[in-house]
Amino acid sequence: MTPTAGPHTGPHSGAHTGPHAGPHSGTHAGPYTGPYAGTSRLNAVRRAAELEVLGDDARIDLLVIGGGVTGAGVALDAASRGLRTVLVEARDLAFGTSRWSSKLVHGGLRYLASGRIKVARESAVERGVLMTRTAPHLIRALPQLVPLLPDLLRPGQAALIRTGFHAGDALRLTAGTPGALLPRVRRIDADRTRRLVPGVRTDGLRGALVAHDGQLVDDARLVVALARTAAQYGASVLTRVRAERVTGTSARLVDTLTGRELAVRAGAVVNATGVWAGEVDTSIRLRPSRGTHLLVDAKALGNPTAALTVPVPGSTSRFVFALPQQLGRVAIGLTDEDAPGPIPDEPQPTEAERSFLLDTVNAALSTALTRADVLGAYAGLRPLIDTGDGSTADISREHAVLESPSGVITVVGGKLTTYRRMAEDAVDTAVRLRGLPARACWTARLPLVGAPGHRDSRPLPAGVPEGGAAGRVPASLLARHGGAAHEVLAAGELAAGELAPIAEGLDVTRAEIAYAVSHEGALDVADVLDRRTRIGLVAEDAERARKAVEEIVADAR
Repeated sequence: MTPTAGPHTGPHSGAHTGPHAGPHSGTHAGPYTGPYAGTSRLNAVRRAAELEVLGDDARIDLLVIGGGVTGAGVALDAASRGLRTVLVEARDLAFGTSRWSSKLVHGGLRYLASGRIKVARESAVERGVLMTRTAPHLIRALPQLVPLLPDLLRPGQAALIRTGFHAGDALRLTAGTPGALLPRVRRIDADRTRRLVPGVRTDGLRGALVAHDGQLVDDARLVVALARTAAQYGASVLTRVRAERVTGTSARLVDTLTGRELAVRAGAVVNATGVWAGEVDTSIRLRPSRGTHLLVDAKALGNPTAALTVPVPGSTSRFVFALPQQLGRVAIGLTDEDAPGPIPDEPQPTEAERSFLLDTVNAALSTALTRADVLGAYAGLRPLIDTGDGSTADISREHAVLESPSGVITVVGGKLTTYRRMAEDAVDTAVRLRGLPARACWTARLPLVGAPGHRDSRPLPAGVPEGGAAGRVPASLLARHGGAAHEVLAAGELAAGELAPIAEGLDVTRAEIAYAVSHEGALDVADVLDRRTRIGLVAEDAERARKAVEEIVADAR
């Protein structure tokens, strides 16, 4: 979407000016009390109403810039503490890095292997929080399988990997995540290995080492759940709104759909724009790292139910993964490459990265994948703090909360798994520096929309059976929406065909498309295809579904 007013140098841009104006005045703006207070529904009507309520020269407690996983997490943390919170995102929720991950909620095994104990433990703790309390409906335990092939592992490498897996299991125990949720490390025989990953190479196969980690059904769906829960606790979540002239206590907001401008005064401003953080706060120095994934048909690997984990030659802590995904795909990733220069809206994989991923994973497959097997590809940029020299693979994944000379509070670094802790630290910093009247953080026990224990989550309506047969609720719908499935059905009104796939071979229902517009803040077809359903990850899929999606979006507005 092209902005209709004001300069724009990136999806979340806005140069800050002026000194920090001092601590919070003590005038608490109070929680949102507009017409949508207490509801999680996000849509165009609510967006317009909240912009009208906000008005010009508004005063709020916290302005959050950026609608990725960190920004949505900050908005939820602040709103649930009773702060009047506004989140603005120049594009759409999960427009940036938050939709380009491996979809793993991991326990930090790689960081443990490189001696980063603090980061590894934090990852394990936050994984446990997500899987047991805040979003268990969006995450499943995924077996990660390292095949024991004679020419795949160097002498002693299997023992090293086994030691690392057991160290990761110790992290799980210290984090309090039960073994029933994430089973302990084990070795399996060759037959069991082939059942989990039928496409694995069998010559010389002596079984496999298996550990378990968490896997999201979709990373963008986690962001939407966070934003909706934040809205339910009183946050205004405003997409297609750009922040300009940002200081530690104010910003000019531009509605890119209408060109309308609003002045906002805030007790604190949090910059959570990820790789674009330096455009909001010029004191920030980042060194983005590109992570690339390739998408292939799951049938090409025999429809695996475990992640095939292949050591990168010459490394003791890096692997290439073939990860089963929704919509019948497998994602092969990932890389860790320097990505200097201007930040693109949608980073593109390089030819060298494509070759690296295929060459590495093919070492463990019975039938090699070729470029013709690649249905799609995506790349994301990690917002790593610039520490000087060295490879980006060696830069710490710890997050940082920094205050700029203008007073803007920037949260940067980290990773998807630890978003909640990053948000807590950012809000704690804002409360401490600005004297905001906030309660203590309690997001570690706050269920998101669709999770068990969330006040709007409930079983399906009586007489609506689960399952995949015709006329029944597809299991894929339940996996994506959990306890909010009843709302999806209500949005589609169970009309004829509402539970039918949007296109042949795609298990996204027509009801889910309508729900994306009426409840999940999707404003156009791209929001639906690229971020609410992920159909757009494969261009051919998107084209097959586009006409039907266009019709439903038009009707649902």
